[in-house]
Amino acid sequence: MTGRLAGRTALVIGASRGIGKGTALRFIEEGANVVLADWDADTGQASADELGAKFIHADISRYQDAEAAVALAVSSFGRLDIIVQNAGIYPWQLIEDTSSDDWDKVMAVNLRGSFHAAKAALTPMRAEGYGRILFTSSITGPYVTSPGHGHYSATKAGINGFIRSAALEFSGYGITVNGVEPGNILTEGIQEQRGDAHIASMVAAIPLGRLGSVRDVANAFLFLASDEASYITGTTIVVDGGQLLPEGHDFRIVPTGV
Repeated sequence: MTGRLAGRTALVIGASRGIGKGTALRFIEEGANVVLADWDADTGQASADELGAKFIHADISRYQDAEAAVALAVSSFGRLDIIVQNAGIYPWQLIEDTSSDDWDKVMAVNLRGSFHAAKAALTPMRAEGYGRILFTSSITGPYVTSPGHGHYSATKAGINGFIRSAALEFSGYGITVNGVEPGNILTEGIQEQRGDAHIASMVAAIPLGRLGSVRDVANAFLFLASDEASYITGTTIVVDGGQLLPEGHDFRIVPTGV
């Protein structure tokens, strides 16, 4: 490892497992002090213990929890340099079966939670004149979608709009705001909620021929969190194995003479 985040402090929200945990691990490997936050207290604490990080139980849909998570990072390490808002939910519901309460719950965690994370992090980052505010968006919503993901798609498209607005507003404070848009990533959630046939169908749609790994996404977050990305703000990195590229299903070319 190269120590790209040596001396930095990062707060990763939605970090008990999957992309959040993988990103926290990647940051720790590169020298960062890391605080994990998650609504799942037991799994979150176990992950923090495993990684040697601090943990706080937090529901990002509540602003006071976002403030408490930021305060723990600052009180523990003296500053907050990086925040990753990865918390998100994606219940499968057709629009016709989605109640207003169902809709509001997804909005509260995914979209309002992103606003809460950015607002809570702004005060200590503005005081330091430095910050990296990062979000897990998705290719689902901004580019593609599927039945059953109306509320989820709306939140991820909304996050991308918020990234641009926050990047503009925070630019004078030395703070950059960016996101990562994963495609189909092999996380615990995918394995639990999608069957083998569904996963195989996703693989068939990806030119690189595999689902992404958590580390693929974590590496993109690492780049955006590092000084190498100091002149990048208001944008996202797509990490999807080329899934967005094909015009149709018949896209595979079998090389000849190999």
